Amino acid sequence: MDNNGEIVQSCLDYFEGWYDGDASRMARALHPELVKRSPREGALDNTSAQWMIEATARGAGKRDDPAERRLEITVEHTYGAIANVTVMSVPYAEYVQLVRTTDGWRIANTLWLPR
Repeated sequence: MDNNGEIVQSCLDYFEGWYDGDASRMARALHPELVKRSPREGALDNTSAQWMIEATARGAGKRDDPAERRLEITVEHTYGAIANVTVMSVPYAEYVQLVRTTDGWRIANTLWLPR
């Protein structure tokens, strides 16, 4: 699998893991130092990798699972060990930054809003 295919797979593990309540897929997608942010009332809500994995295990994403899973994943740019991706899903618009580690591509940062 090429870089773009591996990057897309990490994004699929992140989104589909969330919707399916599959904490192992979520953990595989995330860098342990993930920072996930969303603007709220003039501030930024921050979420960690640990929170995402635990919430996934509790099935928190199942309530957001759209009837039709349309994931538009666009790898915008890669440079060496970093990548920038846009993911548009039914419930979310998300900008995703990944880093290549010895274990593969992992999501390090996201900035998102509900759609």
